[in-house]
Amino acid sequence: MNETATRVYAEIDLDAVRANVRALRERAPRSVLMAVVKADAYGHGALACAKAAQEAGAAWIGTATPEEALALRAAGVEGPMMCWLWTPGGPWRQAVEAGIDVSVSGMWALDAVREAARAAGRTARVQLKADTGLGRNGCQPADWAELVGAAVAAQAEGTVEVTGLWSHFACADEPGHPSIQLQLTAFRDMLAYAEKEGVEPEVRHIANSPATLTLPESHFDLVRCGLAVYGVSPAPELGTPAQLGLRPAMALKASLALVKTVPAGHGVSYGHHYLTETETTLALVPAGYADGIPRNASGRGPVLVGGKVRHVAGRVAMDQFVVDLGGDRAEAGDEAVIFGDAERGEPTAEDWAAAADTIAYEIVTRIGGRVPRVYLGA
Repeated sequence: MNETATRVYAEIDLDAVRANVRALRERAPRSVLMAVVKADAYGHGALACAKAAQEAGAAWIGTATPEEALALRAAGVEGPMMCWLWTPGGPWRQAVEAGIDVSVSGMWALDAVREAARAAGRTARVQLKADTGLGRNGCQPADWAELVGAAVAAQAEGTVEVTGLWSHFACADEPGHPSIQLQLTAFRDMLAYAEKEGVEPEVRHIANSPATLTLPESHFDLVRCGLAVYGVSPAPELGTPAQLGLRPAMALKASLALVKTVPAGHGVSYGHHYLTETETTLALVPAGYADGIPRNASGRGPVLVGGKVRHVAGRVAMDQFVVDLGGDRAEAGDEAVIFGDAERGEPTAEDWAAAADTIAYEIVTRIGGRVPRVYLGA
């Protein structure tokens, strides 16, 4: 029994983060790379991963919310940084003062950033987002002329500098989807219009992780890589991490809390959805949906215990779940690998996504705050 065993922890390999950034830069050699560290770096730890990505040559850091970007600045992360998910009343002035590029998708946001720039007494760095077909954030083509015109006027008055023009794919994780070429055409048209009107952006970008990996014509000046930075495949159709030249950075591990023998016909966990077929050995893994283990993977989620991949027996509970060892021996304190790297024989985030009928993005980002992150290669 391991007397120093931790209940559950996420082991984060920063060398893997660095290797992934270098591999992605090789995929887009004519573009600079933005490492996206939103949602606490997809659950991996924003500060540690931002620094590791920069060490490996990431020229930009990207976040969703301004609060995420401001926290990184406060922690000493320098260099080009962008955030894009704004709502009225957001910390515009603080972002302007921190030299963070802010994304603008509509006139209300441009008005807000101009006011913030005047209050701060400095020029705001603004990137205009085009909705080329995702139908989420971004300016519709019909409204693009108004937004570009107002941004050019604001640039002339000195309140803003338009540093970027950008958009986002809807289906880049589905190679060959007809929307991809339609969005690229729309993006090129909207770029051409803005540049004709006098915008001279530092960066033009539309490529996310899957487009970086599969669509060189989408790379433009910058590629935005999120999930791939952490060595997780953006989609099963694109290949496994190893096939994509990536290394998973996170391994989620736990220490068995109890091992016991139960008779045949014994119910396991809430609702008794699992009954033992014979006398067997059950192991208790002290992690549950409060830690980010998806309840939807009850009865299916794979776990490596004692050199073999087992599966969740019965329902995942809030703080724990059970695996049936089939009579194999184990002890309290032995290691259970919930997911990690297939190259080490471990289940993967992609495996858990399949078990929970979701995507690997959700598996890593949902790992909860009470799960400590332990960094390797810091």
